[in-house]
Order: sequence, then structure tokens, then C-alpha cells
Amino acid sequence: MNMLAFGTPGPSEWMLILIIVLVLFGAKRLPELARSLGQSMNEFRKAREEFDRELQQAANDVKSPATQPQPQQLQQPQRTYAPAAQGQAPQVQPVPGTQPVQPPEPSQGTTGTAAAPQTSDPGRPLPG
Repeated sequence: MNMLAFGTPGPSEWMLILIIVLVLFGAKRLPELARSLGQSMNEFRKAREEFDRELQQAANDVKSPATQPQPQQLQQPQRTYAPAAQGQAPQVQPVPGTQPVQPPEPSQGTTGTAAAPQTSDPGRPLPG
């Protein structure tokens, strides 16, 4: 049923509605109801404004993503390799400004197996 077909309530209808509200809730409770209704309206208005502000901020963030600085990537040390002849292992050349890492030497007081000597010829197998 369409409420607009009957038109808007006139002064006599509003008076009847007010009398029914007074009978249902009583004169003492009406100020409390009006106060709580006003507080609810304020909370709703604040929430709506906050939502509008967040929506506007999100729209601004989407429009200007290129203006933010990109974090710089960390540069890792690189090793350069000299071209090797066929049948030879490639020779590693250190990058200027870096120091080669030396393996730890065994202590004199420790017991264990001795390391096998390395040969200078990469094609020849190591003894062991």
C-alpha cells in the first residue's frame, strides 16, 4: 500500500499522533526519549562524517601512489668470473673493495683428521 497516496499528515493528524505518544510513554519519559534520540542522531552524524573522511583519504591515496618514494634495494656483493678455457674450472676474481674469506685453521690441541692436500690441477682427482 502506497503511503503517499493519502498525502502528508495535517495538523489534526499530528495532534492525534502526539496524544497517542503521550499516553503510551507518559509525560515524564518524553524528555528522556528526546534526549536519547538527539544523542543517537549526533553519534550517527559523527560516524557518517568519519566514514566520509576515510573514504576521501582512500581516494586521495589511490590517486597519488607514484609520489611515494620507493625503498632502495640492498646491493649484494657480486663476484666476477674470468672466462675459463675448455676443460678448466672458472677462476674466481674478488670484487674490488672486498676481502676474501679465509677458512678457520684447526687448533693445535684438537684431535681429528687432517685435511687432504689440494692439487693445483682441477682435472686431477684429490687423494682420499
